[in-house]
Amino acid sequence: MDSIIIAQHLTKDYGEGKGIFDLNFEVKKGETFGFVGTNGSGKTTTIRHIMGFLKPQSGSVTVMGLDAWKDSCEIKKYVEYVPGEIAFPDLNDGNTFFKAQAELLGLKSMDYANYLVDKLQLDPSANLKRMSKGMKQKTAIVAAFMADKDILILDEPSTGLDPLMRETFLELLLEEKAKGKTILMSSQMFDELEQVCDRVALIYNGRIVDIATMSEIRGNQNKSYKIEFTTREDYLKFKRLKYEIVRDQEKYNQVTIKITDKDINRLFNVLKNYKLKFMAEVKFNLEKHFKNVLAEEYARQESEVKNIDDQPKTKKEMKQEKRHEKQEIKKQEKKEDLEAKNEKFFNKPMVKAQKREDKQQIREIKSLKKDVLKSDKRYRKIRKREEKKGGKDV
Repeated sequence: MDSIIIAQHLTKDYGEGKGIFDLNFEVKKGETFGFVGTNGSGKTTTIRHIMGFLKPQSGSVTVMGLDAWKDSCEIKKYVEYVPGEIAFPDLNDGNTFFKAQAELLGLKSMDYANYLVDKLQLDPSANLKRMSKGMKQKTAIVAAFMADKDILILDEPSTGLDPLMRETFLELLLEEKAKGKTILMSSQMFDELEQVCDRVALIYNGRIVDIATMSEIRGNQNKSYKIEFTTREDYLKFKRLKYEIVRDQEKYNQVTIKITDKDINRLFNVLKNYKLKFMAEVKFNLEKHFKNVLAEEYARQESEVKNIDDQPKTKKEMKQEKRHEKQEIKKQEKKEDLEAKNEKFFNKPMVKAQKREDKQQIREIKSLKKDVLKSDKRYRKIRKREEKKGGKDV
């Protein structure tokens, strides 16, 4: 059998755009197949379907010709698994756990398990519940690899490992690959997938956007070179040669050009006539490839949306739009009305207090006016009295 794992139209819709949708891929015997994507893109959901932990909403997954859901128990005879979230049984320490695993698997020798423990610098005498994330990850890797089964399913297996230990893990993975094992692993790190995988699938919003073949990525004929010139004159002169410039940094007299392998010698001959500060190849890798793929995907989606908007609408669609607009207006009016009522209700004490204060001010003003009028009358009486007596103005 050439293909060990086959997914056909695999779908699990959790609603609101979450889940996996119409996944189609195959993992061949002896191949290391990678899944890369951000958190929530669908990597773990896909792996759980392969392990038989989830039932597909539609589509199917088979492992060695067996249905992943219906024949889940039978498949476990050929598969070892490192989950993304590790939970150990209620045992005292790593040694006890490894012995229990060995009994379950029917292993007669612990030599390979001990080799893995030494390689990963793991202390198996530590309490399982008190282990750090990195130690738990190492323990799970040892438990999976010591079984020496034909298929390895690894869900972000290097999570929690420090950089040096991650390199050690990748070495172990390459050793397993050399034995002819079939490996499927997910990761968010492009560099580790580049080191060990034969093919890598990019999963984005629950859909496989592209499957890259690593031999094609490594042997890519298109190269990019970053060139910085000593003088501005040389920089401007080179730009007139009409090479394909993918990045232009005028401030530094620097350009990045794209060129094929067959034209590299001609480029070097041309550059003999220029004074350069430096020249360096910008390596094409898996990350750059997938960035280009996603850029094309975004452009395609925008084009589809634009085409939909540009298409003439039927009378039915126009009526639906008007109905929707009216409903939205009513909703907004109800919302504003409710907000006004709430404001009036919750601000009642403040409104009453303000009214009392306004009435008090009105009373004070009236009282003040009366006092002014009284004093004015009194003044006029005194003035008249003085005038009669022949006195002076007051």
